[in-house]
Amino acid sequence: MARTAWDSSVGKKTVMAVSGLIMLAYLVAHMIGNLKIYFGAGEFNHYAHWLRTVGEPFMHYEWTLWLIRIVLVVAVVAHATSAYQLSRRDIKARPSKYVHPRRGASYATRTMRWGGIILGLFVIWHLLDLTTGTVHPGHFEHGHPYQNVVGDFSHWYSNVIYIVAMLALGLHIRHGFWSAAQTLGVGSRARDRALKAVANVLALLLTAGFVAVPVGVMTGVVS
Repeated sequence: MARTAWDSSVGKKTVMAVSGLIMLAYLVAHMIGNLKIYFGAGEFNHYAHWLRTVGEPFMHYEWTLWLIRIVLVVAVVAHATSAYQLSRRDIKARPSKYVHPRRGASYATRTMRWGGIILGLFVIWHLLDLTTGTVHPGHFEHGHPYQNVVGDFSHWYSNVIYIVAMLALGLHIRHGFWSAAQTLGVGSRARDRALKAVANVLALLLTAGFVAVPVGVMTGVVS
């Protein structure tokens, strides 16, 4: 039964929608946490430590954080796999390109695939940059996230990579949220305008919220 559902286009779209909403919920929480950097090193570093102690003493140190990471990895793999397979299925169904662009297809819709690739590459870079410190441009200090973030965004190319990725994220969310609502049966003609408005607001808030961190460092507000 599960295999049959997965093999269908509807099943793959449902997996994409659910996994996308899981990642969206994480992004909202992640953005709020990132903005704590404006309250100083003590507040931000304390928040980073708190993430590792969530659920104690019932959960062991970092267990909750690792559980969240596992859920996110599963969501990312499921989202990327279903997106790739749907893309291949779409290409096979129509091997030749449209002579004229489809009406109503927004810029975000036309760039969803490239946006997904950009975000996938960014996630890898972001983890190597601020989690492991492998590609961090400055002196990476484990256990000092505030100092690492400030050191990172003190280099112009880190800002460019991050801001471009966040703009891609905004476009991805703008179309993806509305598409997920349609797939899960929430959308309708009466709700279409409201859902698009919510998608636009979410995309704008998340993009602005994430970009606020490098901007704060560049302008000296965060230092």
